[in-house]
Amino acid sequence: MYTISKDSVSHIRIEEHEAGQRLDNYLIKILKGVPKSHIQRIIRAGEVRLDKKRCKPDSRIEAGQILRIPPVRTAERQRPHHGQAAHSETQTAPAREFEIVYEDDALLVINKPSGVAVHGGSGVNFGVIEQIRRARPQAKYLELVHRLDKDTSGLLMIAKKRSALVKLHEMLRNDHPKKIYLALGVGKLPNDRFHVKLPLFKYTGAQGEKMVRVAEGGQSAHTIFRVLNRFSDGLLHQIGLSALTYVEATLKTGRTHQIRVHMQSQGCPIAGDERYGDYQANKRLQKIGLKRMFLHASELHLDHPLTGEKLVLKAELPSELQQVLMVLEHQDKSA
Repeated sequence: MYTISKDSVSHIRIEEHEAGQRLDNYLIKILKGVPKSHIQRIIRAGEVRLDKKRCKPDSRIEAGQILRIPPVRTAERQRPHHGQAAHSETQTAPAREFEIVYEDDALLVINKPSGVAVHGGSGVNFGVIEQIRRARPQAKYLELVHRLDKDTSGLLMIAKKRSALVKLHEMLRNDHPKKIYLALGVGKLPNDRFHVKLPLFKYTGAQGEKMVRVAEGGQSAHTIFRVLNRFSDGLLHQIGLSALTYVEATLKTGRTHQIRVHMQSQGCPIAGDERYGDYQANKRLQKIGLKRMFLHASELHLDHPLTGEKLVLKAELPSELQQVLMVLEHQDKSA
């Protein structure tokens, strides 16, 4: 056990379960709070060395290598012994397990509740992954496979082996697994089934928040929408809204905020979305019990990363969202 110093050079031996990662990503994890731009700068300047040799941000670290880290100003943290949880930030996170949808020795899939970030950072001290690591101190390896927005609920994959993570990332680059979401939009969508293929550009908002907009030159993005129900009568008129549309969204690509921005682009932003939604509509929807963003990751269809077994995993719509639909359906029928 040792402490990464802000005043002197540190040397770290890469463990077996850490091998295969990009150097910059590894340093981001152990130098919590140090900007990625600074980490890449000290790598390119030759201040970071692997086995005394210069390296690049995308260099892959290997078991047994000695990593030299220059003095870096960051919160002091101790690295646990091999065999303990590999991430010391778990010491500040409360232990918590989440509803398990699937688990074996390589893969864990949970049903993440709304309002919980998937990891710490950007003003959040800890998230799902830190809490699970704290709850499972014996686990040698637990890594997020992908992300869900803090206010999105549903299926979240966590790798329990490095080999599973590498395979799943390869699968994600090839638009697999199939990911299906449920969402309620504020407005009317004219077609029952349609494709949205609009490029998405990431930028930083006025408050420093991550934002995405449709823009030429952005990353290609493709979502398939299927309308499940439409609401346009009775209760909606009472609260000052004209229409809501309940949809199933299937991701063909996995860009940041993809469904949220694609729905916004169709004039039908997600109900309860504080970043891309309709502020007045969201206030009105609180009157019928919607207190969160109505977006839920409901299904994952994938081949198991190590065995190839076909998995179809599902997470039911949370009760608070089911209740909103029940209110709408009841009022719609009685209108």
